[in-house]
Amino acid sequence: MSTSGLPPNSHSSPTTTVQPPLMPSSRFTFWLVLCAMILLATNMRAPIVALGSIAPVVKSALDISETQIGWLGAVPMLTFAIGALISPSIGKRFGLENTLIVMIGLLTIGMIIRTVFPTWSGFLVGTLMLTLAIGFANTLAAPVIKQRTPKHIPLITGLFSLVMTVTAGIVAGVVLPLSEQVGWQWALGGWSLLGIFAIVIWIFLRLRLGSSSHQAVDIATTECSDISMWRTPFAWQIAVFMGLQSLLFYTVASFLPSIWLSKGLPAVQAGQMNSVFQFMAPISIVSLTWLINRGRPIQALAVLAAVLNVIGVLGISYLSTDLAWLWSAMMGIGCSAIFTLSMILFSLRTYTTNQSSELSGMAQAVGYFLAFFGPLGTGWLHEATGTWNVPLFIMLILMVVNVVIAWIVSRPVMVDGKKM
Repeated sequence: MSTSGLPPNSHSSPTTTVQPPLMPSSRFTFWLVLCAMILLATNMRAPIVALGSIAPVVKSALDISETQIGWLGAVPMLTFAIGALISPSIGKRFGLENTLIVMIGLLTIGMIIRTVFPTWSGFLVGTLMLTLAIGFANTLAAPVIKQRTPKHIPLITGLFSLVMTVTAGIVAGVVLPLSEQVGWQWALGGWSLLGIFAIVIWIFLRLRLGSSSHQAVDIATTECSDISMWRTPFAWQIAVFMGLQSLLFYTVASFLPSIWLSKGLPAVQAGQMNSVFQFMAPISIVSLTWLINRGRPIQALAVLAAVLNVIGVLGISYLSTDLAWLWSAMMGIGCSAIFTLSMILFSLRTYTTNQSSELSGMAQAVGYFLAFFGPLGTGWLHEATGTWNVPLFIMLILMVVNVVIAWIVSRPVMVDGKKM
């Protein structure tokens, strides 16, 4: 299986011939795109986890209710989905780099608004702005990587995912003690500096490499580009694959300590299980990227990641609490691997940059829409039944289904069903 980012030229017909990369992957381009992606990644989760880490402080400072805090927690998944839905057409019309520069600016402004307007309405508006911008960036990252560095798709995608996760972990750990030193407003708004740095590097990239919207497209790609993702089986398969992963991730992130408490773990140990779940992400992403670059089959890695999620949910539901760390770790590894694999497949399984953008947008819109109902549905079932058994059993069934989908979606076929 090729991991170069472009499918092998196995079709002799001129209407299906895939053009060479639009921009050569020179050493300069590689490092410039890598730096731009790293700075973009630092902004992708920090504003969200920062708020979650000091939610009680913000609630007290703004004098708002638990319901309002809950809405601030639920808004990201909805705006991620909306951003993913509309970003491909906007990126295609105005250019990927131009759109991302505007979105990074919107994200930075959103963080600043939450700082300088410390009211419920200010916080809600700022959160809507920055999460919508992140929704765009979630979608447009993959096509930029595909277009600018087609020979290094797994590497740069893996590093992008790794930096995003590590930054989120660092911010989650330091924002509360930082708020005690400089105040909660600076502790939240200070991360806007990362946005400013990202804007500078992306403007530089745009000036040096040009805009994707102004680069010539080979007429030979027209026919293979004319594919509706909403009517393509592969697109729906990867959307469900990513969506079920997101549903598990956000559900576990919301309720894992509470579930382990109900299983008899002490409060401190139950809280530590959430850290185990989160800290598996860097290990998972580094291992996955290394294995793909070593030529290991993506299909085997996708199935393994899905199986780890099954074992983790099975363990937390029915197996020994003495191995709580192991079940939590397996889910952390599985979720991070599937997310990164999905980002890679957006590029590897499409012919053109526009296709990559459209597939990424469609899959993430569906995925985050599914994820939105994970915590809500789990919480409702727990309240209705008084136990975690029913929601966990349903989650287990869904993860078993995702093993089958992992096998299907990771086959060496392109988005239109043609073999690579």
